[in-house]
Amino acid sequence: MPHPPAYVRSIERALDLLQLLCLVLASAALAVLIASFGWLVFGRYVLNATPTWVEQLALLLICYIAFLGAAAGVRDDSHIGVTLFRDLLPARAQKLVIIAVDLALAGFGIAMLAAGASLMAFGWDTLLPMLNLPESVRTGAITSLGALMAVFAGTRALLRIVHFRNWAPRAPEDI
Repeated sequence: MPHPPAYVRSIERALDLLQLLCLVLASAALAVLIASFGWLVFGRYVLNATPTWVEQLALLLICYIAFLGAAAGVRDDSHIGVTLFRDLLPARAQKLVIIAVDLALAGFGIAMLAAGASLMAFGWDTLLPMLNLPESVRTGAITSLGALMAVFAGTRALLRIVHFRNWAPRAPEDI
């Protein structure tokens, strides 16, 4: 298989950096989550003063950890999927199914982006209990996942369409 053109390599590098950013942010959120629960245990059992904000912060962080991780999975093309029937098809039909799945993921991402933006606008005046942050901060996780899904899956679909002849579906043993 020939090497991809320079513009494809540039796009792939940019998307790899965006995926790395997702993973770094999710990892940082996980570290903050662990530290906050350490503070919760220390406050409850040593200081005898339970920090009540930890639960709300944990709920917020879990949203970002899960959604940023899911976006990285879409970029890796490791999202959940049943490929039994696709793998039974000839290579050309497999390519069409893979592109259709990428386009469906991108469409779902656009729908999540639109719905998330609507939720963010709706919840801007409502504060998260004990954190005094707008509810929109929590729904920002949904919105960001939608945007990232649309970018990752949509770009992959477009590149596969443009280079239809020059790529092959992964064999089941490669997955």
